[in-house]
Amino acid sequence: MDPCKAKEGVMSPGLKECETTALKLPVTDRAILVEHLIASLDVLDDAENERLWVKEAEARYEAYKQGRVSARPAADAIRDVRAHIR
Repeated sequence: MDPCKAKEGVMSPGLKECETTALKLPVTDRAILVEHLIASLDVLDDAENERLWVKEAEARYEAYKQGRVSARPAADAIRDVRAHIR
């Protein structure tokens, strides 16, 4: 998958330029930038978070119905995760 493609489209030229510049930063500076960017995503209000989660859930369910993703019983997944973290 092309890292320049977002879920809903292709990166704008300005965003691509920003990424190119950011990737030239020293790793510690990139880490600080990532922390700031992630923190900036936490400013959504509850209604916006709900809207985004509903949109994601609907997209995942549609992918499941179309056979683009597989599914398995929750009990099996939980058992495997518990075995993995022990």
